[in-house]
Amino acid sequence: MACLQHCVRDGFLIVVLFWLVLGLAGALPLAFSLRPEMSITDAVFESFSGLTTTGATVITGLDGLPESILFYRQQLQWLGGMGIIVLAVAIMPMLGVGGMQLYRAETPGPLKDNKLTPRITETAKALWYIYVTLTIICAVCYWLAGMSGFDAISHSFSTIAIGGFSTHDESIGFFQSTSIEMIAVVFMLVAGMNFALHFIAWRSLSLKAYLHDSELKAYLSLLALVTCIIVVFLYYTDTFIFFDDALFAGLFQAVSIGTTTGFTTADYVNWPGFLPVMLLFVSFVGGCAGSTGGGMKVIRFVLLLKQGHRETIRLIRPNAQIPVKVGGKPMPDRVISAVWGFFAAYVASFVILMLFLMATGLDQITAFSAVAACMNNLGPGLAGVAENFIGLTDPAKWALSFAMMLGRLEIFTLLILFTGAFWRR
Repeated sequence: MACLQHCVRDGFLIVVLFWLVLGLAGALPLAFSLRPEMSITDAVFESFSGLTTTGATVITGLDGLPESILFYRQQLQWLGGMGIIVLAVAIMPMLGVGGMQLYRAETPGPLKDNKLTPRITETAKALWYIYVTLTIICAVCYWLAGMSGFDAISHSFSTIAIGGFSTHDESIGFFQSTSIEMIAVVFMLVAGMNFALHFIAWRSLSLKAYLHDSELKAYLSLLALVTCIIVVFLYYTDTFIFFDDALFAGLFQAVSIGTTTGFTTADYVNWPGFLPVMLLFVSFVGGCAGSTGGGMKVIRFVLLLKQGHRETIRLIRPNAQIPVKVGGKPMPDRVISAVWGFFAAYVASFVILMLFLMATGLDQITAFSAVAACMNNLGPGLAGVAENFIGLTDPAKWALSFAMMLGRLEIFTLLILFTGAFWRR
């Protein structure tokens, strides 16, 4: 038992150290670059933003930068998309280091005990095969739709990684192509799904895994509802004169922000009414567990709603035994408690970081949206961080870099290192 505890503890420590070291090392090419010239703080911020697939940037004038720097940023996101640790898991067992602890600490979502194959090494390889295949298909589709080869490869990296970095300041809007935008929508949706479903569907040559997954149904339903609200509001407020323009713009931004990708085709932060704030709140839900998306994950959101409904019914019927079910299966109380614990830790961390940013001089909207954009691994925020984060102070950028890691490593993986119990033998 003691040996198992040490293995689990070492797994968490290795995960955090890998991300920390890789994030700092990834900043070196940016810090030494002459175009753009970046401070150490900015380079670290950009590196962590890439590896955590956040997509927040402190770089302007992307269209005039060398292709080497542009490709490097995209590559950072692609490597971070499935997680550097998952790649390392395929190698480290050969060195005598247990891989399962690393995999459970890194893999997103509350249901982490399911392995796709009997050996964690094979699981990691299977996930990477799927990831690479989707990237290649996405790049080919972009190229056939009119992107250059460089742009197609670069944007396929950030699309499948749900990162949002682009080689152009205007993001996907640069191409002025409905075909490219709809290709991006399809692959953002696919990347926001649980990769275990992709693996099962590929192995069984059947779509049943998708059709019977309750989290996927909730994921698609939420994005469909948000899209409908945005399209109707945009059209009836005359933001877009033609309905098809409102439809394409609303669909793209709903999927892009809802999956926490962060691509843009329109100046959505200036859309009328509640739309920009609603989109930001949708990013809190994010993608499915086991996807490259950020946010709290759809399954947690579903469980929180179901648990809230159960407690409401218990007020009326105190003695009723009402299980919380997902996909027709009752969830253990341990899982429900873990979800509530995650939510509490998320809110507490969010509040502390937001107050810190406000102490650096940011207004409330900028501070709130900056923390939301970084903890949810979204990228663009509102107000002062709608376009980029270059205007923030160095302490604010370091705090947001920490927020990116906090969100990418699912809160507890990082926070557990700050507890005394973790370091006691």
